[in-house]
Amino acid sequence: MVDKSTARVGVLMGGISPERPISMKSGAAVSRALRARGWTVVDIDVGRDLPSQLLAHRVTHAWLALHGPLGEDGCVQGLLEVMRIPYTGSNVRGSAIAMDKIATKRCLRDTGIPMASDRSWRRGDDFPVDLKFPAMVKTPEGGSTLGIRKVHDAAELEAGLLYCLDFAPEVLIEEFIEGYEITVAVLEGTPLPVVKIEPLNEIFDFAAKYEKGKTRYLVPAPIPEPVATRAQAHARTAYRVLGLSGVARADFIVDADGTPWFLEINTLPGMTETSLSPMAAGQVGMSFEDLVERLLNGARCHVPDFARGS
Repeated sequence: MVDKSTARVGVLMGGISPERPISMKSGAAVSRALRARGWTVVDIDVGRDLPSQLLAHRVTHAWLALHGPLGEDGCVQGLLEVMRIPYTGSNVRGSAIAMDKIATKRCLRDTGIPMASDRSWRRGDDFPVDLKFPAMVKTPEGGSTLGIRKVHDAAELEAGLLYCLDFAPEVLIEEFIEGYEITVAVLEGTPLPVVKIEPLNEIFDFAAKYEKGKTRYLVPAPIPEPVATRAQAHARTAYRVLGLSGVARADFIVDADGTPWFLEINTLPGMTETSLSPMAAGQVGMSFEDLVERLLNGARCHVPDFARGS
C-alpha cells in the first residue's frame, strides 16, 4: 500500500506518440479520480524533460497513463527503474514484448492460444504473391487501431504495406479471421467480465473506437459462456506468460465456430470512465476511482535496487 500522507503521485500522460490525444484523456480522468480520493497529484505531460520534471515535482510514485511508443513500450518504465520511482503497470520486459505484436505472438506460440497465421515483411523483401485475401496488415507497435488495414487484393496490399511503413520498418501480415470482437481485461492476474465490441463500420478502426456513436460496447458480453470462459483463460495465460502487472487488456476475434482468436494484449489500456477496462471492472462492483486507486497501490519498481547500501 502507498502511504497517502507522504506520496506525491505523478500522472504521466501525453508523450510524443501518435496516441498522445488519447493519453491526455486517460491522464486527465486518472488525475481527477486520484484527487477525488485525496491524493496529492501532479499532472506531467511527458517529453524530453521528463527526468527533470519528476525531480522538480518531487514525484514519489508514477501513475502511467501513456499509450504507444516511448510510453507503453518499456522506455519510460526503464527510466523510472533507474530513478527508483515505483510505477503502475508492467515491467520493462513485459511492456516491450506486449507492445510488439510480432514478439507477442512468438512468445505465445506454444501456449495453446489460437492465433491467426502470419508473416512479417520489411522494405526490400519480396512482395507476397501467395497471400490469401482478404488479409490484415498491421504495424507491430501500433495501438488505438492506428497502423492497421484490411486488404482485399494485391493493389490494396501494396498500399497497406506502404501505409504501415510510415509507422515502423516492419509490417505484420495476418490471415483475416471473420467474426466479432471481444476484449478481456486482466486485473492483477484475474480476468474481468468479457466486453463485446459492435462497430458500425466493417472493422474496429480509429473512428469506430473514438467517435461517439460509432460502436456499441456490451458487458457482460451476450455470448455463449464457454466462449467467454475460453477467452478469459487465454487472456490470463498471455498475462502470465508475458509477466505482466496491474491491468492489461487482451483483444480477440471470435469466429463462427466460437473460437476466440488472440489479437494482442495492451499493458496500458485506455483509462477514462468510459474505457473498456473500467467498464469491465464496473461489472464486478469496482468504480473508476476504485480501479485507479487500486492500480496506484500496486505501483512498484520491478528491478532490485543494486545501489542499496552503497
